[in-house]
Amino acid sequence: MPNTTFSRWLAGFALCATAAISLPAHAGKTLDTIKSRGELVCGVNVALAGFSSADSQGKWSGLDVDYCKALAAAILSDANKVKYVPLNAQQRFTALQSGEVDILSRNTTWTLTRDASLGANFVGVMYYDGQGFMVKKELKVASAKELNGATVCVQSGTTTEKNLTDFARANKLDIKPLVFEKNEAATGAYHSGRCEAYTTDASGLAAERSIAKNPDEHLILPEIISKEPLGPLVRRGDDEFFAISKWVLNALLEGDEYGITQANVDEKKVSDDPNIQRILGSGEDMGALLGLDKEWAYRVLKAVGNYGEIFERNVGKGSPLKLERGLNRPWNQGGIMYAPPIR
Repeated sequence: MPNTTFSRWLAGFALCATAAISLPAHAGKTLDTIKSRGELVCGVNVALAGFSSADSQGKWSGLDVDYCKALAAAILSDANKVKYVPLNAQQRFTALQSGEVDILSRNTTWTLTRDASLGANFVGVMYYDGQGFMVKKELKVASAKELNGATVCVQSGTTTEKNLTDFARANKLDIKPLVFEKNEAATGAYHSGRCEAYTTDASGLAAERSIAKNPDEHLILPEIISKEPLGPLVRRGDDEFFAISKWVLNALLEGDEYGITQANVDEKKVSDDPNIQRILGSGEDMGALLGLDKEWAYRVLKAVGNYGEIFERNVGKGSPLKLERGLNRPWNQGGIMYAPPIR
């Protein structure tokens, strides 16, 4: 075609592409349902200290709970508009697949099998973890490789059970798994002396030790035998809600990286930094493409703080779990938490 005709065609194509990029996102079925209901339904752990647990008044708290609150703040402008549905390991995926919950925020490990076979998408990683072992100090065991012949309590329906088998085989250890459907039964058996050791994610070990009758009587062994990237899941087939869920997590990480806290978020809103302006909605509108308003991330950070604040109050050194941030530090502070930019 002639150059002039081609130039006009190219200019027209670019104009259409630009217009398409700037169009607001279609809300999506899940988002419509949440808005119509006026409440986010979030699947959480039945009781895991630091991640999701309810007090005597039924008030939920924890790392995974705060993510639910952040999502409600972004969508419904109110972090309290969340219904928490406690789920055990066997129930969790069915509850998500059936639509009983909008999102599963329940210390769930991202694996290939789960990613490819559950009809769900992992939103991202909320906590980089790894499986370990806990024993009573009176046994004088210093390493997991000294557990030859030991009975180990473990919960079924988890990656933990398979990892235990793999570890025993790789290290030629005669470990006898004692498997329970419910985590409460596994920990109860450990405390009653039916098992020499209890195995789960290291964060779960710290949670269990923190609520033990005498925490100092228990030792978490040094070996980490697996990779356990834990994060929320949403159903496949709703790309709009998937995108919102991803970017709420990214906003928590971006807030941590840029030093935007629950206390200074209003002050930061008038920052001259264009990155902070985009995050907080005082600059370019970063909400329209998600089907949200421009202050969605401001509300997230105002409601729950940034990822670092969420970590510290729920599982960090100032909490009963006293966990080091380690890999869960931002990428520019020695960790591997790295969010795509909000821009």
